[in-house]
Amino acid sequence: MNLMLLTALGGGLGALLRHGVNQAGLRFLGPAFPWWTLTVNVSGSLAMGLLAAILMQRAEPSDGLRAFLATGILGGYTTFSAFALDFAGLVERKATGVALLYAGGSVGLSLVAVFLGLWLGRQWLVTS
Repeated sequence: MNLMLLTALGGGLGALLRHGVNQAGLRFLGPAFPWWTLTVNVSGSLAMGLLAAILMQRAEPSDGLRAFLATGILGGYTTFSAFALDFAGLVERKATGVALLYAGGSVGLSLVAVFLGLWLGRQWLVTS
């Protein structure tokens, strides 16, 4: 099956899983703290680590399996898992400084970008 189709199918399933966790979190825990996002990020990172370890044990991991599970399902569920795996890869290659720069840059620049996006969007709404 086409890798793009496998990725899209997995991504849809992952997004549905995330939506389910979000809804359950809001229903049972309320909106005071984003437990659902924390749950998704941690569980997705755990699943990505397990998947990576299993796929590394295979002599020839299937591109289709990787596209469906890692990029698709886990990417649709949370991209934080990919970030965590990239960080771990840098640390395991003894590039700790680069890993810390990557983590700090990812978090810091993403926070700046979301505030910039909020500001730009509000400016656009005011002028339109």
